[in-house]
Amino acid sequence: MNLTREMIKDLENSNHSLSERAELRCRLARELEEAGNYDAAREVMGEFWNSVGERPNISGLSEEEKAEVLQRAGSLTGWIGSAHQIEGAQEMAKNLISEAIRMFEVLHSRNKVAEANTNLAVCYWREGSFDEARVLIRESLARFNEAGSEMKAVALLRGAMVERAAKRFNDALSIYVQATPLFTDNTNCLLRAQFHHGLANVLNHLGVLENRPDYTDRALIEYTAASFHFELEGHARYQACVENNLGFLLGTIARFQEAHDHLDRAQTLFTTIKDSVHLAQVDETRARVMLAEGRVVEAEKTARRAVRTLDQGDEQSLLAEALTTQGLALARLNHPEQSQTVLERAVEVASRAGDPEGAGNAAMVLIEELGAFLPNDELKALVDRARELLVDTQDLSTLKRLATCAGRVLSLVHASPRFPANIDWNTFSFKQAILDYEAHFIGLALDDTGGVVSRAARLLGFNHHQSLLALLNGRHEILRHRSNPIVPRRRSIIRTTNANGSNFTKKRAKKFRILHVEDNEVVAQLVQERLSLAGFEVDMCADGREALEKIAGNNHYNLLLLDNELPGVSGLELTQHARGLAHHHQTPIVILSATLDDQTVRTAGANAFLRKPEDIAVVGETITRLLQSSS
Repeated sequence: MNLTREMIKDLENSNHSLSERAELRCRLARELEEAGNYDAAREVMGEFWNSVGERPNISGLSEEEKAEVLQRAGSLTGWIGSAHQIEGAQEMAKNLISEAIRMFEVLHSRNKVAEANTNLAVCYWREGSFDEARVLIRESLARFNEAGSEMKAVALLRGAMVERAAKRFNDALSIYVQATPLFTDNTNCLLRAQFHHGLANVLNHLGVLENRPDYTDRALIEYTAASFHFELEGHARYQACVENNLGFLLGTIARFQEAHDHLDRAQTLFTTIKDSVHLAQVDETRARVMLAEGRVVEAEKTARRAVRTLDQGDEQSLLAEALTTQGLALARLNHPEQSQTVLERAVEVASRAGDPEGAGNAAMVLIEELGAFLPNDELKALVDRARELLVDTQDLSTLKRLATCAGRVLSLVHASPRFPANIDWNTFSFKQAILDYEAHFIGLALDDTGGVVSRAARLLGFNHHQSLLALLNGRHEILRHRSNPIVPRRRSIIRTTNANGSNFTKKRAKKFRILHVEDNEVVAQLVQERLSLAGFEVDMCADGREALEKIAGNNHYNLLLLDNELPGVSGLELTQHARGLAHHHQTPIVILSATLDDQTVRTAGANAFLRKPEDIAVVGETITRLLQSSS
């Protein structure tokens, strides 16, 4: 934060004019806001704005300076109001930013209008008004002058954020793919971290919804990249968000203790910076993990605490999520009346907030968990409501859930255009109706994947594509023409023959042993999992001195995988020491580093260099190639 320190010194210079002080304070407040230090940003505004709810002092300033002060005060009002759950803060923020936009428009400041629109969109996003937020984001993107500008990158990130919150994860993924070129060579570490974090969130959700373990693996890599960049910049708030989301991901794959460890770290960080809304989000995430563990009583208590906190502010979409989790826990505790009350409130809160996906999710939980307790007329009304809320959903997993609810509620057959509006009950067959409904969604999945059965099976939630093939060859033969023939895969992607004619896969029968030296716990765990799944035996070590003893000892290692930034002895020093030992003179060495380059590591004696954390995805492929060459 060198720029911040320089600007603080400038502010202490009493020779600055009123206009110069306004410009400096707004610039510094913006930098602190981007870093997540909202209270510090408020303090920096000083003479121009002191607290949420107070009108900024803009007398004596030019029109452009007035607009900038109003924008900063409005944006900070939104963030501080969210963090501290100040009632009415989002409306105050919208009013201030809207006033700034009108001034910028009079001044014909095209990029300033676009920037303010993105800040205004965030206020609507917090309230759950996603349609309004989308319109503002689109207007911002249309106004930016430079195609590769940093402001455009920010607008795209916020657009993806809106789609994530609306649970349109495929739309969000498309935005991240579109935005990738803007972040590939971006020198702004904070923006790169936000890109990796947002992409990880989308991949995390899609991995669960579409049964895509490859997405889950990629999400772990993206979270690691985000965590690395946030930690490098010293941004505690964003680091805590990553910890919370890692906790959610690990909970979905039943690694419960690790999930709670990450949630504990998130809770500690958010407590330190006094961010009550994110503390409530951690509680809601923990409640979901506890439900997956079967700790239902604790889950209900934790979700109830999140609801109590979120009830005090404007974050209606988040409140609806917490209510849904609490209602689910109450249902599983056999408290149907309390559960129904909470879930119905979740539907209404999400609907009022403009979050139809959240409202539809709460309605489906009502049907799934309390269907046996509800009268037929209530069930019919609830099904109709869920169908209306989810009419525009693009998520096949949500449609699949809706189809499953049809099996419990006879009247849901009206939800599909394949069925007539008026049913002849004399000839009606419930079994045939469900089969037709099943065929409807299988057909949709095949159409959306171009007839690729394996991809369609993943969209529908099947563990293996053979399950979908069995349905196509059995009760849905009429759909077979919409699928492509399956071409057998190669048996192994690493089944190659070396110069001596020997097969590397045969040599893998003897396990290769790797020493992995890494002090970052998340990176170490991620790499170990990838290598273990690839069939390698991994010896872990977190300290350079300890690694030096292992390398110098009698342990046999087929390859050394070294981080460079280690306590005690660096990876470069370990490489140089290994090359001086007879038993490691030819051992392949790979160095992972965020700061070194290929020439430096090869000069030290390493065989390969991988940039950390981006190249973690190819660590297994790199090691396989090196071991093939040395076999």
